[in-house]
Amino acid sequence: MSVLAVARRVRAYGGHFLLLMVLTLVTAALVTGVPRLAERLSGQGLREQLAEVPGQGRDLLYRRAPEIQPPGTAGWTAAHQGPLDDLAAGMPPVVRDVLGERWYAADTGFARLKGPELTRDKGLFDLALRTTTGLAEAAILVEGRWAGQGERREAAVEIALAEPVARTLGVRAGSRLRAALYRPDGSEYGAAPVVVVGVFRPRDPADGVWDGLPSALRLTPPVGDGQPFQLVGLTDAVGLDDRAAAGWAAGVSYRYRVDPDRLAPGRLDALIAGLSQVDRERPSGLHFSQGVDIPLRQYADALAAARTLLTVIATGVLATLAGLTALAAGLAVRRRRDEYVLLRARGGSAFGVVRRGLAESALVVPAAAGVGWLLGGLLPTDPLAGGTPGAALRLAVAAALLATVALPVAVLAAQRGGVGGRRDLLRLRGGAGRLTVEVTLVGLAALAAFLLRRRGLTLGGQVDPLLVSVPVLLAVAAALLALRAYPWPLRLASRLAARARGVVAFLGTARAGRAGVGAPLVVVVLAIATAAFCGVVAVGISDGRDRAVTRAVPADALVAGDRFAPDTAAALGGLPGVRAVTPVLAQSGQRLYADADGRPAGVGEAYVLLVEPAAFADVARRSGLDVAVPGALRGDRATSLPALVSPDFAAALAEAELADRAGRRPGWVDVQGNKLPFRLAGTTARFPLVPAEITRFVVLPWPDLPADGPYPLAPTGFLLAAGDRPVDPAALARVAEEGQTRYQTEGTVTGGKRPLPPRVTTWAAERERLGGSGVNGLLVFGFAVGAAGGALLGLLALAFAVLAGARGRGQVLSRLRTMGLSRRQWQGLLLIELAPLVVVSVLTGAVVGALLPVLLNPVLGLSAFTGGVPVTVRFEPGLVAGVLGLAVLALVFAVAVEAVNNRRLRLGEVLRLGEES
Repeated sequence: MSVLAVARRVRAYGGHFLLLMVLTLVTAALVTGVPRLAERLSGQGLREQLAEVPGQGRDLLYRRAPEIQPPGTAGWTAAHQGPLDDLAAGMPPVVRDVLGERWYAADTGFARLKGPELTRDKGLFDLALRTTTGLAEAAILVEGRWAGQGERREAAVEIALAEPVARTLGVRAGSRLRAALYRPDGSEYGAAPVVVVGVFRPRDPADGVWDGLPSALRLTPPVGDGQPFQLVGLTDAVGLDDRAAAGWAAGVSYRYRVDPDRLAPGRLDALIAGLSQVDRERPSGLHFSQGVDIPLRQYADALAAARTLLTVIATGVLATLAGLTALAAGLAVRRRRDEYVLLRARGGSAFGVVRRGLAESALVVPAAAGVGWLLGGLLPTDPLAGGTPGAALRLAVAAALLATVALPVAVLAAQRGGVGGRRDLLRLRGGAGRLTVEVTLVGLAALAAFLLRRRGLTLGGQVDPLLVSVPVLLAVAAALLALRAYPWPLRLASRLAARARGVVAFLGTARAGRAGVGAPLVVVVLAIATAAFCGVVAVGISDGRDRAVTRAVPADALVAGDRFAPDTAAALGGLPGVRAVTPVLAQSGQRLYADADGRPAGVGEAYVLLVEPAAFADVARRSGLDVAVPGALRGDRATSLPALVSPDFAAALAEAELADRAGRRPGWVDVQGNKLPFRLAGTTARFPLVPAEITRFVVLPWPDLPADGPYPLAPTGFLLAAGDRPVDPAALARVAEEGQTRYQTEGTVTGGKRPLPPRVTTWAAERERLGGSGVNGLLVFGFAVGAAGGALLGLLALAFAVLAGARGRGQVLSRLRTMGLSRRQWQGLLLIELAPLVVVSVLTGAVVGALLPVLLNPVLGLSAFTGGVPVTVRFEPGLVAGVLGLAVLALVFAVAVEAVNNRRLRLGEVLRLGEES
């Protein structure tokens, strides 16, 4: 068999081979390109998520706490700078490769600073000395010089101060101060003159060199009344060594910052393990701390879940492409039926016919696979990933081999199954072999689904074969069951059509019952199930994210702080765009009591939240959020407050025989000095504003305390509902800070610890943060590929079903047209013929796609995308509309394919020539 002869046959049937080549090319391109794009999106998401982490959260810090050095210590600073590079060299290579900037810093303890400019009205000031690497490159001198760079030393200790610090102290270059240590009895020691030789301004305040604590760029405010401000003066090694030798405590730190641009998803697990190894192998005398492994672990969990989800989607798409390849091969064999019959009639063997098909397929299909591989390799990938994964190459080779043997296998099946003849589904029951295969497949699908739910998911970077097989097996099993039930409604419709007038309905139902819908139905079910699975899971994740954000921010905006003056709510309500405001009060770690006298209850501590139930529900409703406030919180408050508690805490209260529902022995909680009695009114596992990690909490309604009482309740936060106009977070923060300041300065108790600025969180911003970072890009890509690919491939499978019967349908059309059948009647006949296949396959695929997430939800780990909130999968009404729309589109597409095919076949010549084509 010469290559030229094979090439001539390929050219003669170029349309069929072109279809096989296109399917093979698309499969190879997807197998190659999708992993590359997924790796790129994974790396991009990883780097974006780590870049959002504050710099200090990405630092690996070795630290030796300040301690007094032995007398006569010299050259202390230089002696401790060497380990900066040695420590990095001792780290595992996977950790060392992701390190970016590094800094060495030596600090002294704080000493009291005095001077002519530091008058009493400015307060007290404590000074710490620091020398660090990279200082000259990170700052600009505004005045003077750096320490140790003059022709002569002005004093033993020369310092440079940040411009804001110098301005607050009222000093400038040349100012002379004095620093000293004090013993508990008030006596002074270790005093030294300090000269400010320079004032600097940072080139970039966000530069990591300034992240050492305490900050050298600003004053650290006092922790309470009568306490000093703290500042850091930058000096040189001579000045710091002088103070270390004089008895000042001195310590060192070595900081290494993880560079997000050096992170790669493929090395994530190794990096996390390397960080643990660094912690275990830290040198003695040094304390090691790092927090970068927390976001890395969070991303690794989300990435594992995303890859699992993408594997399920990719499996559905590839299985659909495999089915389409089989349909294309079957269509080619069907069109060449007479050729194969003639070959056998002339003495050719079945093996010779199969070898003929293999030679033709091997000539073009592997080349198409190679082109697809090259095209997929052109798609961008992560720059640190190292190209196309090896698994993709193996999968592409397997796809090419399967596509190559698809045609000879179809030829062999046609030879063994016979050619020609008519088989009707209405009368075809199938033999014991078909029933055995179907029962085996259905049983295998049910067993695999059971084992997957029982066993769970096998992680570790490898594809779980059970997870890959279950969706395909379930879709095929559902298609077989639908195919078994397919003849029953058709038989009823055919009987009704036979009794009715007109030929269109009768011929349409009769042709709908012809054999040949089995394989297309299975492929369409696979395709639609994949698309529906993507839609259902995407909606479930979106709803889960909405619920997660609503738990944290159950209103348009949340203002949280320390304590606010009572009139803060009115001030916030007066801002433009604010429609409703309600106060909340949250206190963590509150101890419960057995009576009003403060006798311990022995039930431990709990998180206490006070809300006004009616106002809370109203603000949530005005914000357009679905927040249910149990009616139990609105009970009688005369003798004790109705409490909503967590199940864990309810069990502790029951064991202590406190807070019974009747209120005979209430529990007591101290809220801002007020002993509040409460009784158990209900339990709930979650409540808005209660942090997700809290498992012991008490929610109480706001008590009716007199406004002029000894301890009026001060809110710690506010929930706000916005109108049509968006609320300005900056305005909310300004008004809230003013209210917090009024409470500190004008309340019953003034002063105390300086509070942190209030925090303003909007629902929209929090929702965007949760849905716009991490692996979200990979999820969107996977859902888009699955939904669009499933819908398009399903339509293509329907086109194959139309083309498979095109010749026989063309002969019928030619005869009926000569008998007066109009074009509109023919289109109606075609719709009736294809409607059962379209409706059954699309509905079966939609049901399977909607049930798959319910079945796989426990093993997919979808809560990794929603901040830990469980994903509730449900059948959305929009999916029903989408399925119906897809069915209508499929019918219109089938009619269009038939019309195009009719023009190509020149149906007017079919009857005259007496041929099928």
